[in-house]
Amino acid sequence: MPLWKKLWLLFAVIWLVVSALNAGTILAFSEQQEKAVRPIALGLGVPALAYLLAWLWDRRRRRGGGQGDDQLL
Repeated sequence: MPLWKKLWLLFAVIWLVVSALNAGTILAFSEQQEKAVRPIALGLGVPALAYLLAWLWDRRRRRGGGQGDDQLL
């Protein structure tokens, strides 16, 4: 498994746990339970977007997009 997938998996697990705790706290203690929708949506959307961006970056990098593509700047 490539390093970027391992790092994404670590990030996604931490992000999902924190989002679940946030949404769970809102559902348990708030009278306005509709406020929990945003943490749930962000908990699912941010890791998916991060994976998509990392996948696109890896695909572009592997394709050999041109001269000096291995440099950061």
